Amino acid sequence: MEFNNLLLEISDSIAVITLNRPKQLNALNKETIAELHQALEGLKEDTTVRVVILTGSGEKSFVAGADIKEFANFSVTEGTELAALGQSSLFDYIENYCKPVIAAVNGFALGGGLELAMSAHIRIASNNAKLGLPEVTLGLIPGYGGTQRLAQLVGKGRALEMILSAQMIKADRAYEMGLVNHLTELEELLPTAKGLAAKIAQNSPNAIHSAIKCVNAGYTDGMNGFKVEIEEFGKCFGTEDFTEGTTAFLEKRKPQF
Repeated sequence: MEFNNLLLEISDSIAVITLNRPKQLNALNKETIAELHQALEGLKEDTTVRVVILTGSGEKSFVAGADIKEFANFSVTEGTELAALGQSSLFDYIENYCKPVIAAVNGFALGGGLELAMSAHIRIASNNAKLGLPEVTLGLIPGYGGTQRLAQLVGKGRALEMILSAQMIKADRAYEMGLVNHLTELEELLPTAKGLAAKIAQNSPNAIHSAIKCVNAGYTDGMNGFKVEIEEFGKCFGTEDFTEGTTAFLEKRKPQF
């Protein structure tokens, strides 16, 4: 796969997708969103890839928001379509992706950048990271799921404070709030993300996919997370991974998934 705005590296069951628009601080535009979807769609079919890491090029920015000049003159209809397409093609797509996605947040994660990180299953941030949703300073609100995912991660009151004040928070505060899972030095960000990815990659891909579905179900209107868990638990018994995992346990060896 070739891209204009992304770099893709695959090694040891881990795919690293780097947003590569350094002059624009890796801001999301339509093309980049489409390329991210294309890259993830391709990796879905690659059985050698177990975990995906998203990060930004350079040391300043993960993703410094959306590319404002693309929608500065949009109408109500166009704005609605922009949010709907972005959510369905990328942000919801990542949240429900069949393989774990880790956001390695280096530097600014603002607006759509923070929304992208929040759609990932796990977030790791470097100490220089700054996170925020500044959309209200533009007369907008977050449109790629930010109002919902931020509240799920940090609670309603903290989410409203961040969104309404438009203030950025530093990485240590994001960690305290539970917005990111781990903090690292900048030079240790990718090694830490890859280390976690390697641990995940050792486990059953089928079971991991089921676990993602179950956890997400608990945060989806109209779905009963406990019921989904029962269904997915049962399905696991019909997989080769279950056979290998239980056989390996009884034979006192490591499973080979």
